[in-house]
Parts: sequence; structure tokens; C-alpha cells
Amino acid sequence: MLEDFAPFEQEKDGYVLSTDRLRLDTAAIHAFFRDESYWAANITLEQLDRALARSLVIGIYAPDGRMAAFARVVTDYAVFAYLRDVFTLPAHRGKGLATWLATTIRQHPQMQTVSTWMLATRDAHTVYERAGYKRVPHPEYYMSVPKPDRGTIT
Repeated sequence: MLEDFAPFEQEKDGYVLSTDRLRLDTAAIHAFFRDESYWAANITLEQLDRALARSLVIGIYAPDGRMAAFARVVTDYAVFAYLRDVFTLPAHRGKGLATWLATTIRQHPQMQTVSTWMLATRDAHTVYERAGYKRVPHPEYYMSVPKPDRGTIT
């Protein structure tokens, strides 16, 4: 089903946001997770490939064509979407790319009926508030099944 969608693209200030899977730099994504993320430092390349294959992927590309930012959406394309794994590479930070990504992906033609968008962040609340996200007023409503750390994305 994911392959049925034409890539969604938007341009801003010379950057291109694209859902084209062929443009992804999997090695750069894996390196960022391994070296700079707190949430996916132990992910294997095999796990990353499986996660990407089953998600709506978003890359932001600099004017030179290289990846500047990344995220993925875990979704049913009907009512629910979970934005996760958002990062901006250091050379491109401070330009509002993550906020742009978090806002623009909701314009994707296949996401128009999605009524529940969620994400989790330890340290970037302001970025997502600028994109329209609100802090959950009743976190006690949400539940999860804790897993032992086995190198999976949390």
C-alpha cells in the first residue's frame, strides 16, 4: 500500500521535503541513531530497514541534495498517526526544519482523514508546539507495555 502513493513534496527556502523512499540516506539515518539519538542508539540496520519499510518516511533535503532532516510516521492512513524518529542534522539546525516537517506532513493527501496525531519527545516540546501539537492533559489515560532494552526503537 505504501508504494501506491506518489511522493509528496514541498519546497521552502531551498530545502525540499519529500516522502520519496528512493531519496533516503539509510546509512546517514542509522549513523545518527547510533551516534546522536537517545531513543534508538542500539537499533540494528535490519531493524531500521524493517521500520522504514512499514512507515511513511519523510526526508528534508538541502539545496545540494543531501539529507538535512528525517522523520517517519507510523500510521494506518485513516485515523491514527504517530510521528517519530525526528531529527535534524547539526549543519541544518536552527532553521525550523523539524517544525516545518511536523506541520507539512499533515498536508499529505493520504493523511487527510487522520484525526489523531501523536508524538513523544523528551526535549523538543517547543518545536512541536509551534507545529500545532499540544501537551497531553491526561497522560494517565495512555498506557504502554515496557520492553527490556533489546536495541529496539522506543
